[in-house]
Amino acid sequence: MTDVLPKFSAAERLIVELLADRGELFGLQMVEHSSGRLKRGTVYVTLGRMQEKGYLESRQEAMPVGAIGLPRRLYRPTGLAMRVLAAWQAAELSFAANAEPQGV
Repeated sequence: MTDVLPKFSAAERLIVELLADRGELFGLQMVEHSSGRLKRGTVYVTLGRMQEKGYLESRQEAMPVGAIGLPRRLYRPTGLAMRVLAAWQAAELSFAANAEPQGV
């Protein structure tokens, strides 16, 4: 076991938080729910990288009869992603508690 937290970019964290709060989403839904913090041009690159790291799982949405175009891919966080998120949140709380000025 290692004492080093896995890397977790701001975009990766935001994606995991969105998925944890809202359930399965496809990429453009994440962009819409991110209040401008995720961009259309980079969200799918980030999602692919996160799948490679083991942070996300995905599945293709079933195509309705008569639909045209490509099926959408829905994403959900893995247990690893949720543990990394929890570890980063705990580290932030610990840092904030220790950053309080002590009696001067």
